[in-house]
Amino acid sequence: MIPWTGVSDHVGVNQFKVRIASDLRRDYIHRMADNINATFEHELKRLEKRVDALVRVCDQLQDENHSLKQRQDVLTSERAHLLQKNEQVRARVEAMIGRLKAMEQSS
Repeated sequence: MIPWTGVSDHVGVNQFKVRIASDLRRDYIHRMADNINATFEHELKRLEKRVDALVRVCDQLQDENHSLKQRQDVLTSERAHLLQKNEQVRARVEAMIGRLKAMEQSS
């Protein structure tokens, strides 16, 4: 028969093993939490860099868009001016043709 003290020693050993396992588990959980936090911080910094890059690209595109709109306004104005000059030249040429025909008929 196993003496009572032997059983209590055996139970004490099991409790000691549980305490060690619990300490190891706690250390493992802390290390795992530290790894998760480090990974989260790394991903957050990576995301911040990507957002900053997107902001820079948006600023560049906005500047380019503004510049292109100004250029379009200038070109539209130049086109309107050229169309007006073209119409004036056409009217003069038609007037000259009309005078030439009138001179031909009168001769």
